[in-house]
Amino acid sequence: MAMQISGNYAQSRTDYAEKVKEKQTAEKAEKAKEAQEAQKASGEKVSGRLSEPQDVYIRGEKSEKESVGLYRIGQDEDGSRKILFDDPAKADRADNKGEPKADENGKKLKADGNSQGKPVEKCVVNTDKVDREIKKLKEKKQQLEQQIQSAFGDEKKIRELEKKLAQVENELSQKDNDTYRKQHAEFSQMK
Repeated sequence: MAMQISGNYAQSRTDYAEKVKEKQTAEKAEKAKEAQEAQKASGEKVSGRLSEPQDVYIRGEKSEKESVGLYRIGQDEDGSRKILFDDPAKADRADNKGEPKADENGKKLKADGNSQGKPVEKCVVNTDKVDREIKKLKEKKQQLEQQIQSAFGDEKKIRELEKKLAQVENELSQKDNDTYRKQHAEFSQMK
């Protein structure tokens, strides 16, 4: 017994696939038309796309009972922004007897600790060294200006002194500002 496949079978199969695609396209176009009409009726802005489903957070029963902590934006030691996590388990470490809380290393924090739970460090900034350096440069500039005025007539010496004066003024302009003072300030921790 021999079977023969008719050529019409393959043809009818591709026709069916094309019909399904056409039907799906027509349905999509109809849905888009309905969505546009609904948007027009509600007064919303009409866009050429269908509204896509959006992800929605659904809180479970278990998550309502247990708090996993609180995230907040704070600053680190350098002053840059950082995401901080307040762990409720760490908050429970503090004794209920009114004793201060402990930090990560187990050290007890003083009442004057900051909002991150770390003790406040007090520092003193000293810019005396930079100020003395700038004062010396200003004095040197004054001396060079006086020497230029007193070297009247000696062109070679005047050029040499003006060259030194330009160097001192350049150095002074680089150092006599707040940025230089901050970079070269001395910080010491108060006890």
